[in-house]
Amino acid sequence: MPLISFSLDRPLDLLVYIAKWLLLALVVGALAGSASALFLFALDWATGTRVAHRWLIALLPLAGFGVGWIYLAFGREVEAGNNLLIDEVHDPKKTIPLRMAPLVLGGTVLSHLFGASVGREGTAVQMGGALADQVTHALKLQPADRRIVLMAGISAGFASVFGTPLAGTIFGLEVLAIGRMRYDALLACLVAAIAGDQVCLLWGVHHTPYAVGAVPPPAVWTVLAVIAAGAAFGLAGRLFAVGTHALGAAFKRRVPYGPLRPLLGGSVVAAAVFAFGADRYIGLGIPTIQAAFAGPLPPYDFLGKAVFTIGSLASGFKGGEVTPLFYIGATLGNALAPLLHMPVALLAGVGFVAVFAGAANTPIASTLMAVELFGAEVGVYAALGCVVSYLFSGHTGIYRAQRIGERKYRAAPADAAPGAQDGPPPA
Repeated sequence: MPLISFSLDRPLDLLVYIAKWLLLALVVGALAGSASALFLFALDWATGTRVAHRWLIALLPLAGFGVGWIYLAFGREVEAGNNLLIDEVHDPKKTIPLRMAPLVLGGTVLSHLFGASVGREGTAVQMGGALADQVTHALKLQPADRRIVLMAGISAGFASVFGTPLAGTIFGLEVLAIGRMRYDALLACLVAAIAGDQVCLLWGVHHTPYAVGAVPPPAVWTVLAVIAAGAAFGLAGRLFAVGTHALGAAFKRRVPYGPLRPLLGGSVVAAAVFAFGADRYIGLGIPTIQAAFAGPLPPYDFLGKAVFTIGSLASGFKGGEVTPLFYIGATLGNALAPLLHMPVALLAGVGFVAVFAGAANTPIASTLMAVELFGAEVGVYAALGCVVSYLFSGHTGIYRAQRIGERKYRAAPADAAPGAQDGPPPA
């Protein structure tokens, strides 16, 4: 099913093209939304069970060894996770194995059940991408069409797990290359994101609500304060990305046998939780994120979450980076608010999305996420914080396969994102 060429002189071709992508995107969205619903229900069960039975955290090293062994035995081809999806969009080679979906689902639920500090975006995106690629295989789509279907799967997974279809749409377009997006996939990504979100809601999923309260109108000081905070958010995102990559590489050099890495990392995380009573830094941390919008928190919370998450992800636990980045951003914004004389809830909301924008190099998707989660009044501040964070995070990022389509500024340093390449993704 090759791409259909059309022109305004042949409106029937355009109708066929739109109908084709509507159908494909709806199928992809339904698959991703259903997978995300199953995942979110399982995640709620895992979190509730861990909270009710705190002793489970002591078994985190054994859970880590088990997850590592399963991936070593059955998941070597899909261990790259989100980076594999991005690589396949850039340079299609072979269908992503369907087992990526159950492996990352099971690995993430186990990680949360026993107390690793990981997120959920990676799981939803990988499930969405893997399921979408089964559609391309069944229909024998051409590489150009396959790229679009994979991007739609990424958008649908992201949108359904967070309840943000507009952010999910742009995330699937923006995450592939720094500074450049592919608009040929816009229709497919939008429809898949909307469908994925709606299907997930139809299964009975309820997303976490956040409120930033009254938002002051833009003024000289509020703009300057958000710019200053945006710089801090970008540096935090950069520290997170660099730290995760560096520690992960060190683990692989010093501990060649894969299952031992999460066993060791899990031992350190579990010991730290029991020694310091650091339960607030494991799992998703949703209660702390919500608390960041309500009032003052310990000013070191963002650093504690970063340390626990970097240790968990670098040692091999499965999940994602985004929700921990939300935690880091919200608590860092909470800490900066009194220093900058800004409303706590507003700066927590801006930090929530801006640290993610810097770490993932996705300022537009992050801004739209703020609008969808907090309301349109936050849009100006969120956009400013996300763009400044994006600039201050440099050309590093949490996704190694992300390429550099356009450098962020002239005379940019040579700190290219890990594994990044100059130039746009192939057409």
